[in-house]
Amino acid sequence: MAEIIWGLATSHVPSIGAAMDYGKTEDAYWKPLFEGYAPAREWMAEHRPDVAVIIYNDHANAIDLDVVPTFAIGTGERFEVADEGWGRRQVPPVIGHPPLSEHLITRLVDDEFDITMLHDLDVDHGLTVPLSVYCPQPGASWPCRVVPLLVNVIQYPQPTAARCLKLGEALGRAIRSFPRDIKVAVFGTGGMSHQLAGARAGLINTRFDRMFLEKIETDPTSLAALSREQYVDQAGSEGIELIMWLVMRGALGDGLTRIHDTYHVPASNTAAALALFAVTDSGTPSAPMRSTLRR
Repeated sequence: MAEIIWGLATSHVPSIGAAMDYGKTEDAYWKPLFEGYAPAREWMAEHRPDVAVIIYNDHANAIDLDVVPTFAIGTGERFEVADEGWGRRQVPPVIGHPPLSEHLITRLVDDEFDITMLHDLDVDHGLTVPLSVYCPQPGASWPCRVVPLLVNVIQYPQPTAARCLKLGEALGRAIRSFPRDIKVAVFGTGGMSHQLAGARAGLINTRFDRMFLEKIETDPTSLAALSREQYVDQAGSEGIELIMWLVMRGALGDGLTRIHDTYHVPASNTAAALALFAVTDSGTPSAPMRSTLRR
Protein backbone atom coordinates (compact mmCIF):
# COMPACT_ATOMS: atom_id res chain seq x y z
CA MET A 1 0.00 0.00 0.00
CA ALA A 2 1.06 3.60 -0.52
CA GLU A 3 2.74 5.43 2.35
CA ILE A 4 2.72 9.17 3.08
CA ILE A 5 6.24 10.02 4.23
CA TRP A 6 6.21 13.81 4.62
CA GLY A 7 4.26 16.98 4.12
CA LEU A 8 5.50 20.39 3.02
CA ALA A 9 3.74 23.71 3.49
CA THR A 10 5.30 26.43 1.38
CA SER A 11 4.57 29.78 -0.20
CA HIS A 12 4.33 29.82 -3.98
CA VAL A 13 5.24 33.45 -4.64
CA PRO A 14 6.14 33.73 -8.36
CA SER A 15 9.14 35.96 -7.69
CA ILE A 16 10.70 33.13 -5.62
CA GLY A 17 10.77 31.08 -8.80
CA ALA A 18 12.16 34.04 -10.74
CA ALA A 19 14.95 34.50 -8.18
CA MET A 20 16.00 30.88 -8.76
CA ASP A 21 15.58 31.07 -12.53
CA TYR A 22 17.71 34.20 -12.89
CA GLY A 23 20.45 33.34 -10.40
CA LYS A 24 19.51 35.87 -7.73
CA THR A 25 19.38 33.57 -4.71
CA GLU A 26 22.65 34.99 -3.35
CA ASP A 27 21.52 38.62 -3.72
CA ALA A 28 21.16 40.43 -0.39
CA TYR A 29 17.38 40.67 -0.82
CA TRP A 30 16.84 36.95 -1.45
CA LYS A 31 19.67 35.25 0.42
CA PRO A 32 17.94 35.07 3.85
CA LEU A 33 14.90 33.36 2.33
CA PHE A 34 16.93 30.69 0.55
CA GLU A 35 19.20 30.13 3.54
CA GLY A 36 16.03 29.36 5.48
CA TYR A 37 15.07 26.72 2.90
CA ALA A 38 18.44 24.94 2.98
CA PRO A 39 17.94 22.54 5.94
CA ALA A 40 14.55 21.41 4.62
CA ARG A 41 15.96 20.85 1.15
CA GLU A 42 18.77 18.75 2.57
CA TRP A 43 16.33 16.59 4.53
CA MET A 44 13.89 16.19 1.63
CA ALA A 45 16.72 15.16 -0.71
CA GLU A 46 17.43 12.27 1.66
CA HIS A 47 13.74 11.26 1.85
CA ARG A 48 12.68 11.22 -1.78
CA PRO A 49 9.05 10.39 -2.61
CA ASP A 50 7.91 8.52 -5.68
CA VAL A 51 4.94 10.87 -6.09
CA ALA A 52 4.07 14.32 -4.77
CA VAL A 53 0.43 15.32 -4.39
CA ILE A 54 0.58 19.10 -4.71
CA ILE A 55 -2.36 21.16 -3.48
CA TYR A 56 -2.34 24.53 -5.19
CA ASN A 57 -4.51 27.03 -7.02
CA ASP A 58 -4.41 28.01 -10.66
CA HIS A 59 -4.11 31.78 -11.17
CA ALA A 60 -6.41 32.01 -14.22
CA ASN A 61 -3.63 30.62 -16.42
CA ALA A 62 -5.04 27.17 -17.20
CA ILE A 63 -8.62 27.42 -15.98
CA ASP A 64 -10.94 30.06 -17.41
CA LEU A 65 -12.67 32.11 -14.74
CA ASP A 66 -15.99 31.27 -16.43
CA VAL A 67 -15.65 27.71 -15.07
CA VAL A 68 -14.05 27.47 -11.62
CA PRO A 69 -14.14 24.05 -9.92
CA THR A 70 -14.03 24.05 -6.14
CA PHE A 71 -11.74 21.00 -6.12
CA ALA A 72 -10.08 19.35 -9.12
CA ILE A 73 -7.40 16.74 -9.83
CA GLY A 74 -5.19 16.50 -12.91
CA THR A 75 -5.19 13.05 -14.49
CA GLY A 76 -2.66 13.51 -17.30
CA GLU A 77 0.57 11.71 -18.07
CA ARG A 78 2.29 15.07 -18.51
CA PHE A 79 1.58 18.67 -17.51
CA GLU A 80 3.24 21.45 -19.45
CA VAL A 81 4.47 24.60 -17.71
CA ALA A 82 2.07 27.49 -18.31
CA ASP A 83 3.10 30.71 -19.99
CA GLU A 84 1.90 33.31 -17.50
CA GLY A 85 2.55 36.26 -19.78
CA TRP A 86 6.34 36.53 -19.63
CA GLY A 87 7.28 33.16 -21.14
CA ARG A 88 7.35 29.68 -19.63
CA ARG A 89 9.70 29.03 -16.73
CA GLN A 90 12.73 27.09 -17.91
CA VAL A 91 11.95 24.09 -15.75
CA PRO A 92 11.00 20.57 -16.86
CA PRO A 93 7.42 19.57 -17.64
CA VAL A 94 5.66 17.82 -14.78
CA ILE A 95 5.11 14.08 -15.17
CA GLY A 96 1.85 12.80 -13.74
CA HIS A 97 0.76 9.52 -12.19
CA PRO A 98 -2.62 8.72 -13.82
CA PRO A 99 -3.31 5.54 -11.81
CA LEU A 100 -2.96 7.39 -8.51
CA SER A 101 -4.94 10.38 -9.82
CA GLU A 102 -7.81 8.14 -10.90
CA HIS A 103 -7.73 6.23 -7.62
CA LEU A 104 -7.88 9.46 -5.61
CA ILE A 105 -10.77 10.82 -7.65
CA THR A 106 -12.78 7.63 -7.15
CA ARG A 107 -12.11 7.43 -3.42
CA LEU A 108 -12.81 11.13 -2.84
CA VAL A 109 -16.05 11.01 -4.81
CA ASP A 110 -17.04 7.94 -2.81
CA ASP A 111 -16.21 10.01 0.30
CA GLU A 112 -18.73 12.65 -0.91
CA PHE A 113 -16.27 15.17 -2.36
CA ASP A 114 -17.22 16.30 -5.85
CA ILE A 115 -13.93 16.34 -7.75
CA THR A 116 -13.54 17.82 -11.23
CA MET A 117 -11.32 15.74 -13.53
CA LEU A 118 -8.78 17.72 -15.56
CA HIS A 119 -7.45 15.54 -18.36
CA ASP A 120 -5.55 18.42 -19.99
CA LEU A 121 -3.82 20.92 -17.68
CA ASP A 122 -0.94 23.38 -17.84
CA VAL A 123 0.55 24.12 -14.41
CA ASP A 124 1.53 27.61 -13.30
CA HIS A 125 3.75 29.01 -10.55
CA GLY A 126 1.35 27.77 -7.89
CA LEU A 127 2.74 24.28 -8.56
CA THR A 128 6.15 24.84 -10.15
CA VAL A 129 7.51 27.18 -7.47
CA PRO A 130 6.84 24.64 -4.65
CA LEU A 131 8.54 21.98 -6.79
CA SER A 132 11.55 24.31 -7.10
CA VAL A 133 11.51 24.94 -3.35
CA TYR A 134 11.78 21.16 -2.94
CA CYS A 135 14.26 20.59 -5.77
CA PRO A 136 16.07 23.74 -6.95
CA GLN A 137 18.12 22.01 -9.67
CA PRO A 138 15.98 19.33 -11.31
CA GLY A 139 18.01 19.04 -14.51
CA ALA A 140 16.08 17.38 -17.30
CA SER A 141 13.31 16.05 -15.07
CA TRP A 142 11.78 16.50 -11.63
CA PRO A 143 12.74 13.82 -9.09
CA CYS A 144 9.18 12.55 -8.63
CA ARG A 145 5.87 12.23 -10.40
CA VAL A 146 3.12 14.69 -9.47
CA VAL A 147 -0.62 14.60 -8.89
CA PRO A 148 -1.99 18.17 -9.05
CA LEU A 149 -4.91 18.88 -6.71
CA LEU A 150 -6.45 22.30 -7.34
CA VAL A 151 -8.48 24.33 -4.84
CA ASN A 152 -10.48 27.44 -5.67
CA VAL A 153 -9.14 30.28 -3.55
CA ILE A 154 -9.72 32.91 -6.25
CA GLN A 155 -13.46 33.26 -6.69
CA TYR A 156 -16.11 33.57 -3.97
CA PRO A 157 -17.35 31.34 -2.42
CA GLN A 158 -14.12 29.52 -1.69
CA PRO A 159 -14.39 26.26 0.25
CA THR A 160 -14.32 26.75 3.99
CA ALA A 161 -11.21 25.99 6.00
CA ALA A 162 -13.16 23.22 7.75
CA ARG A 163 -14.03 21.64 4.41
CA CYS A 164 -10.38 21.77 3.36
CA LEU A 165 -9.24 20.00 6.52
CA LYS A 166 -11.87 17.30 5.94
CA LEU A 167 -10.76 16.98 2.32
CA GLY A 168 -7.23 16.44 3.58
CA GLU A 169 -8.34 13.71 5.95
CA ALA A 170 -10.16 11.98 3.09
CA LEU A 171 -7.14 12.48 0.84
CA GLY A 172 -4.89 10.80 3.39
CA ARG A 173 -7.20 7.78 3.53
CA ALA A 174 -7.37 7.64 -0.25
CA ILE A 175 -3.58 7.79 -0.69
CA ARG A 176 -2.98 5.08 1.91
CA SER A 177 -5.51 2.79 0.21
CA PHE A 178 -3.69 2.92 -3.16
CA PRO A 179 -2.63 -0.70 -3.76
CA ARG A 180 0.98 -0.07 -4.78
CA ASP A 181 4.05 0.25 -2.59
CA ILE A 182 4.95 3.87 -3.31
CA LYS A 183 6.12 6.72 -1.12
CA VAL A 184 4.07 9.91 -1.31
CA ALA A 185 4.74 13.49 -0.20
CA VAL A 186 1.89 15.99 0.17
CA PHE A 187 2.43 19.70 -0.49
CA GLY A 188 0.14 22.47 0.76
CA THR A 189 0.96 25.72 -1.03
CA GLY A 190 0.21 29.44 -0.98
CA GLY A 191 0.32 32.18 1.65
CA MET A 192 1.30 33.52 4.00
CA SER A 193 -0.43 36.85 4.63
CA HIS A 194 -0.64 39.14 1.63
CA GLN A 195 -3.00 41.37 -0.29
CA LEU A 196 -2.27 42.44 -3.85
CA ALA A 197 -4.85 45.17 -4.46
CA GLY A 198 -7.22 47.59 -2.80
CA ALA A 199 -6.83 49.85 0.20
CA ARG A 200 -4.86 47.20 2.12
CA ALA A 201 -2.46 46.29 -0.72
CA GLY A 202 0.85 45.24 0.78
CA LEU A 203 -0.69 43.94 4.02
CA ILE A 204 1.51 41.54 6.00
CA ASN A 205 0.28 40.28 9.38
CA THR A 206 3.28 38.69 11.07
CA ARG A 207 1.37 37.95 14.28
CA PHE A 208 -1.28 35.94 12.42
CA ASP A 209 1.34 34.16 10.31
CA ARG A 210 3.32 33.01 13.34
CA MET A 211 0.17 31.80 15.04
CA PHE A 212 -0.73 29.84 11.92
CA LEU A 213 2.75 28.32 11.66
CA GLU A 214 2.44 27.00 15.20
CA LYS A 215 -1.13 25.75 15.02
CA ILE A 216 -0.85 24.04 11.65
CA GLU A 217 1.04 21.42 13.62
CA THR A 218 -0.49 21.56 17.09
CA ASP A 219 -4.12 22.63 16.60
CA PRO A 220 -5.32 22.53 12.98
CA THR A 221 -8.95 22.29 14.09
CA SER A 222 -8.73 25.84 15.48
CA LEU A 223 -7.53 27.04 12.07
CA ALA A 224 -10.34 25.10 10.40
CA ALA A 225 -12.83 26.94 12.61
CA LEU A 226 -11.93 30.32 11.08
CA SER A 227 -14.35 31.69 8.50
CA ARG A 228 -13.49 32.97 5.04
CA GLU A 229 -14.04 36.49 6.32
CA GLN A 230 -11.63 35.96 9.20
CA TYR A 231 -8.91 34.71 6.85
CA VAL A 232 -9.34 37.69 4.56
CA ASP A 233 -9.49 40.13 7.48
CA GLN A 234 -6.40 38.73 9.21
CA ALA A 235 -4.28 37.48 6.29
CA GLY A 236 -5.48 39.56 3.35
CA SER A 237 -7.53 38.76 0.28
CA GLU A 238 -4.84 36.42 -1.06
CA GLY A 239 -3.92 35.09 2.39
CA ILE A 240 -6.96 32.83 2.20
CA GLU A 241 -4.62 30.54 0.22
CA LEU A 242 -3.61 29.21 3.64
CA ILE A 243 -6.66 26.95 3.60
CA MET A 244 -4.65 24.79 1.18
CA TRP A 245 -2.14 24.09 3.96
CA LEU A 246 -5.03 22.53 5.86
CA VAL A 247 -5.60 20.00 3.07
CA MET A 248 -1.99 18.89 3.44
CA ARG A 249 -2.24 18.85 7.22
CA GLY A 250 -5.37 16.73 7.20
CA ALA A 251 -3.71 14.17 4.92
CA LEU A 252 -0.78 13.68 7.30
CA GLY A 253 -2.85 12.63 10.32
CA ASP A 254 -1.81 12.85 13.96
CA GLY A 255 1.55 11.08 13.87
CA LEU A 256 3.91 13.76 12.63
CA THR A 257 7.07 15.62 13.63
CA ARG A 258 8.06 19.12 12.56
CA ILE A 259 11.42 18.82 10.83
CA HIS A 260 12.05 22.47 9.96
CA ASP A 261 10.33 25.80 9.47
CA THR A 262 11.30 29.26 8.32
CA TYR A 263 9.50 32.59 7.99
CA HIS A 264 10.68 35.58 5.98
CA VAL A 265 9.36 39.09 5.29
CA PRO A 266 9.10 40.28 2.63
CA ALA A 267 9.31 38.11 -0.46
CA SER A 268 8.11 40.49 -3.13
CA ASN A 269 5.09 41.99 -1.33
CA THR A 270 4.18 38.94 0.75
CA ALA A 271 5.18 37.04 3.83
CA ALA A 272 6.79 33.74 2.85
CA ALA A 273 7.16 30.60 4.94
CA LEU A 274 7.99 26.93 4.83
CA ALA A 275 7.07 24.16 7.27
CA LEU A 276 8.22 20.57 6.78
CA PHE A 277 6.67 17.63 8.64
CA ALA A 278 7.72 13.99 8.70
CA VAL A 279 5.02 11.38 9.14
CA THR A 280 6.10 9.13 12.00
CA ASP A 281 6.59 5.40 11.52
CA SER A 282 5.34 3.10 14.29
CA GLY A 283 5.43 5.98 16.73
CA THR A 284 9.13 6.70 16.16
CA PRO A 285 9.57 10.36 15.19
CA SER A 286 12.30 11.63 12.88
CA ALA A 287 14.91 13.88 14.47
CA PRO A 288 13.84 17.51 14.03
CA MET A 289 16.20 20.21 12.82
CA ARG A 290 16.50 23.64 14.40
CA SER A 291 13.76 26.05 13.43
CA THR A 292 14.81 29.25 11.65
CA LEU A 293 11.91 31.65 12.13
CA ARG A 294 12.97 34.93 10.56
CA ARG A 295 11.67 38.46 10.45
